[in-house]
Amino acid sequence: MQIHNITAKDASFPDALRNVDPSPKSINVLGELPKSDNLVAIVGTRKPTRYGEQVTYQLASELAKAGAIIVSGLAIGIDGIAHRAALDAGGRTIAVLAHGLDRIYPPRHRALAKEILATGGALISEYEAGQPPLKHHFVERNRIIAALSRVTIVTEAGQKSGALITARDANNAGRTVLAVPGNITSPGSVGPNNLIRTGATPITSATDVVTQLGFLAHEVVPVPAQSRDEAVILKLLGEGTSTSEQLIEQSQLSAAQFANIISLMEITGKVRNLGAGQWVRR
Repeated sequence: MQIHNITAKDASFPDALRNVDPSPKSINVLGELPKSDNLVAIVGTRKPTRYGEQVTYQLASELAKAGAIIVSGLAIGIDGIAHRAALDAGGRTIAVLAHGLDRIYPPRHRALAKEILATGGALISEYEAGQPPLKHHFVERNRIIAALSRVTIVTEAGQKSGALITARDANNAGRTVLAVPGNITSPGSVGPNNLIRTGATPITSATDVVTQLGFLAHEVVPVPAQSRDEAVILKLLGEGTSTSEQLIEQSQLSAAQFANIISLMEITGKVRNLGAGQWVRR
């Protein structure tokens, strides 16, 4: 694909970036800038817990199905999970990068970046080709993630996480900041909990986000269970149970029964295997 440079003088330059401080003189784009304004940023730590992985995937997936376009930074951890969930849900996603578009960082996300482009999404950067991913670039690009998005969601972040800078930039841009409450003893929940304490809106579901957005979304409805056992497993996943061992124990199914049921649920799109025996609802 060809990299397109869009200057602030161009009609296609996003209006949201004209008022951000400092406003980029131009942006470079691979892919297609969305015409919709239903953009939702999901950001967080590079080292999420199982809880952070699960809640990020579920929110991003359900929001993508509801018509939102997920925006994040393509970093490992929460960013990558949010992009992945949006794609798995058949949605579109945008990655704002901290370097020139002639490279992908981290390299492990090259395939993810290609899939973003192949499904109608975009890679965006204010940096020219050849610019490396310097530390201060990641701080600077956060304001673009925040400005492009109608709301910014922090799902899991430590006390000094860069995601909190994105939340600050969202506040400065007059955008809504949403945060997922977490265990008060978990270091990864310090950031969202502090945001809530200082005025961010707590959310526990995609429906909460759609309400905040106020856009005409597709109805957020999970795929219905086809049996009592499926319903039990979906209920446990919704309550935070995630490993095969826990699900077998709490559902009181045999290992063989669970294996058959969870395999069918994966095939029919009700659950996703995160690897290492961990599951999340789609």
